[in-house]
Amino acid sequence: MDKLRSFLAVAVAALAVVPCLVSADKFTQAAKVFKDSPVVAPYFKEAYGYAIFPTIGKGGFGIGGAHGSGQVYVDEKLTGKTSMTQVTIGWQFGGQAYSQVIFFEDERAYKEFTGGNFEFGAGVSAVAITAGAQAQAGSTGSSASASPGGTAGSQAEAGFHKGMAIFTRAKGGLMYEASIGGQKFSFEPIAE
Repeated sequence: MDKLRSFLAVAVAALAVVPCLVSADKFTQAAKVFKDSPVVAPYFKEAYGYAIFPTIGKGGFGIGGAHGSGQVYVDEKLTGKTSMTQVTIGWQFGGQAYSQVIFFEDERAYKEFTGGNFEFGAGVSAVAITAGAQAQAGSTGSSASASPGGTAGSQAEAGFHKGMAIFTRAKGGLMYEASIGGQKFSFEPIAE
């Protein structure tokens, strides 16, 4: 069991290092990828605001975890920093890196997310905009991705659920899982 925990710690730490290797403009670059998707682009105009995570690293072998840092915007103005942590339990093996954007339908949803420690339940899922062999990406469920890039996903049903809409884009890796665990977020406002 100790070897399992050590492997998990190394896998998650290795995936968490990836954001440090990306340029300082990683948030703009991640937003551009989502804005280039015909499925996601309208949300940037219609939503009250959004949180963007350029890279979330995910790994697991029995017990899994994911972590990523992001920024929150309203009217394209930075309002704060956020981080996401996830712990999953169940059958899983591998590692994966992906980008994620969460749109807030209105001010109520924005305040709910930024009000402190926010958590998505295990049943919340995201719409994947990645071309390739990805079946599902989100805070739970079976996921396996084989290729990054593309703007596929127009066939997927997208919309707000309880004031939020979530989209992901696989960046690389391979993850097999049948696990349960929600995403937990923290928020730190930017001093004005």
